[in-house]
Amino acid sequence: MLEGRRIVLGVSGGIAAYKAIEVCRRLVDRGAHVVPVLTRGAIRFVGEATFSALASERAHTSLFHDDDPIPHTRIGQSADAVVVAPATARVIGSYAAGISNDLLTATLLATEAPVIVAPAMHTEMWEHPAVQDNLATLSRRGVHVVPPEEGRLAGGDVGKGRLASPETIVAAVEVALFEGHDLAGLHVLITAGGTREPIDPVRYVGNRSSGKQGHALAAEAAQRGAKVTLVTTVGLPTPPAADVVRVETAGEMEQAVQAAETSADVVVMAAAVADFRPAHVAERKLKKQAGVPEIVLEPTPDILAGLGARKRPGQTIVGFAAETDEVRENAAAKLAAKGADLIVANDVTAPGAGFEHDTNHVVILNADGTEHEVPLADKRAIARAVFDAVIQRRNTP
Repeated sequence: MLEGRRIVLGVSGGIAAYKAIEVCRRLVDRGAHVVPVLTRGAIRFVGEATFSALASERAHTSLFHDDDPIPHTRIGQSADAVVVAPATARVIGSYAAGISNDLLTATLLATEAPVIVAPAMHTEMWEHPAVQDNLATLSRRGVHVVPPEEGRLAGGDVGKGRLASPETIVAAVEVALFEGHDLAGLHVLITAGGTREPIDPVRYVGNRSSGKQGHALAAEAAQRGAKVTLVTTVGLPTPPAADVVRVETAGEMEQAVQAAETSADVVVMAAAVADFRPAHVAERKLKKQAGVPEIVLEPTPDILAGLGARKRPGQTIVGFAAETDEVRENAAAKLAAKGADLIVANDVTAPGAGFEHDTNHVVILNADGTEHEVPLADKRAIARAVFDAVIQRRNTP
């Protein structure tokens, strides 16, 4: 969360400026004090009054028509972070060259706070060597760059240059603000989502996992300074700096985990891995007219047990247990059988908890016999509690 943090939101003149309104709202919702700074070009696309109404103070638009005689110095020095979304090629170029030609670029040069830029422009502009050189210069100076996405652009073209999602931009602000936190220097490997085990090219055996908890864990780990590898089956937003590996089946997830686990200090198996898969996968779609098929199942790899068996000294393994009854008993048995350090258990039949919800209610069991219950809360708060338990476990002799 961003409670009490002063975040300067710079908005420059591109069609994607309308998305900055949602960035502003999300920052305020997370408790930030948002100071909007709009360029003259931005005002051609979005209204100054909109940001004045949604942010924590009125929008600032000029070096010379502000109540403060030196607004860039005051805004820059008081900022905890500065985020520019969208960042046009002009603003990026001016910032890289140290040119102060409006309030936003002056503020960027007057701050020592972390700076996050989220470029948005047409594909040809994004790929231009001058733009890429300017971004490389900013990166070398420690500026956090949130790359644009591929998608439909102004004018109907499709390509790279579309502003990253507001959620991704806000996550990047959190990462920049909390670098050096208690997970700094650690490599955290996280799995998320439910695996799909194919029956034929159309159908699969799966489960109801949405991947929300695993992605919340990835965002929390990144915010607390960890190097994050996220092995996921879903397309939810991910931390900008995370190494993301997309998989579908339990076998693919096992391979991805094995490739990353040797350097991982912490492994969090939040994915809902299918316990069984069809022993034979039909090459073509099974037709109803052919009658009811007989599907023989076989066990999938037990990824968590394998991790526990191979656990290195100093490595922390966290498992998840989605239960429907005798939650503590079943989770404790799983903790002992898998060789994990912690198990996060929840009753998926409880109101507001488990699959597909934005909230969860869990109990964290420790291999030392202690436990910590976390009442119903959003999944980011659950993620926070999980990593608090990880840090406590790692700091216990």
